[in-house]
Amino acid sequence: MAASTTVQAFGADGWEWFNPPARWEATGEGLAVTPDPRTDFWQITEHGYARDDGHVLGRWTRGPLRLATTFSADYAEQYDQAGPALRIDAANWVKAGIEYVDGRHYISAVVTRGYSDWSVVPLAEAPERVTVELRRSGDAVEVRYGVDGAEPATMLRQAYFPPEPAALSGVMCCAPTGQGFPVRFHSLELHEG
Repeated sequence: MAASTTVQAFGADGWEWFNPPARWEATGEGLAVTPDPRTDFWQITEHGYARDDGHVLGRWTRGPLRLATTFSADYAEQYDQAGPALRIDAANWVKAGIEYVDGRHYISAVVTRGYSDWSVVPLAEAPERVTVELRRSGDAVEVRYGVDGAEPATMLRQAYFPPEPAALSGVMCCAPTGQGFPVRFHSLELHEG
């Protein structure tokens, strides 16, 4: 089981790390973090392996919520990724945000219910900042995004998400093939109910 540490971040107390990274710092209303090398969240699909060693900083929530984060990063290596996440356990979670694949930036969402299921939309240019929003309601989660100051109005994905269990709700980052990269979460809004 991964270590858990409660910290102050985003201007509030009570945030909890799942797999705390070696390098992170609360920065006023934001968070600066560098994911540890070779970290990821992935379950089985195509690659045949299970990885549950990425980083999530969140709060435990139950029921409907709206979670939005604006962030930027210096993506450099294959599959570098950052954005919001909802995590019930190793077999049930959602991560979304930017993923760097074959030298391009993609809006990405991975929904896992035992097996990971990946959706991507290529971006024409590397964004300066991205806002990604997760909305949990009933038995569904919806992923929306906006690029370079735009509201997260574009829907990327709607998927089943178990309605009853509590989920660690917050931000994540991973460096599956690389040595880590600087990520800046400029803001995080978490509204329950």
